[in-house]
Amino acid sequence: MEPQLLHSVGDGVATVVIHHPAKRNAMTADMWRALPPLLDGLAADPDVRVLVLTGEGGTFCAGADISTLRGSSDEAQGLAVHAEEALAAFPKPTLAAIRGYCVGGGSQLAAACDLRFAEEGARFGVTPANLGIVYAASATRRLVSLVGPATAKYLLFSGELIDTERALRTGLVDEVLPEGELDKRVGEFTRVLAARSLLTQASAKEFAHGRTDRDAYWAEQARGSDDTAEGVAAFLERRPPRFTWRTTPASTATTEASTATAPPSTATTP
Repeated sequence: MEPQLLHSVGDGVATVVIHHPAKRNAMTADMWRALPPLLDGLAADPDVRVLVLTGEGGTFCAGADISTLRGSSDEAQGLAVHAEEALAAFPKPTLAAIRGYCVGGGSQLAAACDLRFAEEGARFGVTPANLGIVYAASATRRLVSLVGPATAKYLLFSGELIDTERALRTGLVDEVLPEGELDKRVGEFTRVLAARSLLTQASAKEFAHGRTDRDAYWAEQARGSDDTAEGVAAFLERRPPRFTWRTTPASTATTEASTATAPPSTATTP
């Protein structure tokens, strides 16, 4: 099978699989190009409430497939930053399910997700210093927001890999699961997310990402939604809520405050 992004939708959860096992799921140029339109389609799908990004087999993503990026370095780097920003801007909750290597461009994709669950034994690295690449300002800021300046500098300066224990301690991942339990935990947690109010999730995602120009929009959405009334009624009646608010073209506006001004280059490291 050619390197590609596979996807499926079931029970409110879209699963996107990075499929290039011959090269530890390294992202080819075509795969970088394919991610933004794939995400656009899933964002517009009313049946999708949550998105999971993972890798085929025992590896999340070992970075960029350098053999497919032999043209302009600026163009190659631009492909990665566009894909990363599209993932960060996805208007619904996103979760990276990580096994094995999560390195270079793979670490960029994982950091662009809202949450990261990893299996014990996974290895993480931000490796532009290995190739003499200037890491994109947007990707650097995102990394700093996750792990803080000191750990971000450690990762960027050294290019060394860290284990799941350190990744959890520094905030790079949110949960670490024993071998064989990642899929079960991801399934359980995404069912929880899919059952919650997308109105709450989408607005919280924008606010958490620093948007300061959409307060009035979300106040209007709340007034026009039945989610609050349904949530209160379900609580009083001791039943699961049936939330009905869905994203619209207006509500899927870029969720990252910095996206419009993000620099056009990033590291696509193996």
